[in-house]
Amino acid sequence: MKTLVLFFSLFTFFANAQKYDLEVTISGFKKPGGKVYAAIYDNESTFLKKQKYGTIKPIDGDKITIIFNNVPAGTYAVSCYYDANNNGKLDSNFLGIPKEQYGTSNGATGFMGPPKYEDAKFTLSENKKISIKL
Repeated sequence: MKTLVLFFSLFTFFANAQKYDLEVTISGFKKPGGKVYAAIYDNESTFLKKQKYGTIKPIDGDKITIIFNNVPAGTYAVSCYYDANNNGKLDSNFLGIPKEQYGTSNGATGFMGPPKYEDAKFTLSENKKISIKL
């Protein structure tokens, strides 16, 4: 009986975990067309490697708004890139420097490498709106 009570208590706790909407406005596209790839990451070890949530949206202007619904409360970072030539990847030159536009939450940039999770992270504890300028 105690096991059953514990199970229902844990189920109720997780079922009622707070979830919020994250609205991400991305601007600064150099030209219409192409797609934007946007992703949410939830820890440093998977940042820019394995997304928690992601989406791909076509571009038809100089900005786009993406809404991620029902994201559990927590610490996250957002990264996006503009796939101007629709080849499904962030193109880079022979040194690995991106040739297409990209951006991260908090305007985080990297020095001699990609941005750091620590610089891009934010806490989601209520519905939130963020802006990323490419």
